[in-house]
Amino acid sequence: MNNVSTQNNEHRIPWNKGKLIGQKSPLKLKEIWAIRIRLQLAKQTRELAMFNLAIDSKLRGCDLVQLRVCDVAQGNKVSSRTMVMQQKTHRPVQFEITEQTRESLTAWISLAHLRSDQFLFPSRIHDSPHISTRQYARIVENWVKSIGLDPAAYGTHTMRRTKATLIYRRTKNLRAVQLLLGHSKLESTVRYLGIEVDDALEISEQTEV
Repeated sequence: MNNVSTQNNEHRIPWNKGKLIGQKSPLKLKEIWAIRIRLQLAKQTRELAMFNLAIDSKLRGCDLVQLRVCDVAQGNKVSSRTMVMQQKTHRPVQFEITEQTRESLTAWISLAHLRSDQFLFPSRIHDSPHISTRQYARIVENWVKSIGLDPAAYGTHTMRRTKATLIYRRTKNLRAVQLLLGHSKLESTVRYLGIEVDDALEISEQTEV
């Protein structure tokens, strides 16, 4: 009996073999605007700036929460592009800051009276100089719940994946998305976007070397 059980275990295929576990869904364009408009109407200046910057920057949560004012602005003017060092990979990554994001950041920096050397999103808890990744995760959860989405399917990586996914769907340019996400390997980008194998092969066939 034990031998049969052992043999069955040896030949049993793990349920998660070949699957991406815990992959968080990106937001659709209409969902981005639904959240943005709710934040605007509620006059949540900090969260609107955070939401817009999270979409534009495509940064991991740990990098987003540690941004300082000087990372996105020079003097009183928010930059249209910037570069930051990623904690996980220790590689620099560049990102654009769109006009609406610049406007929301300018409004937040002014409202909070933030200096250039201060964290962009300071914590309201005295023990922490900036909001934690856990706080950020709760904020993201509130965003998706506010428009009726299941928070179990979304998370902080939703914010990182959203614009990258939109760019890929419009352009099919994996290399561009790889650079924007700061991935060292193209394979990481393929897995991160959840691109189907056939889709990836089609792109490869269209690329002349």
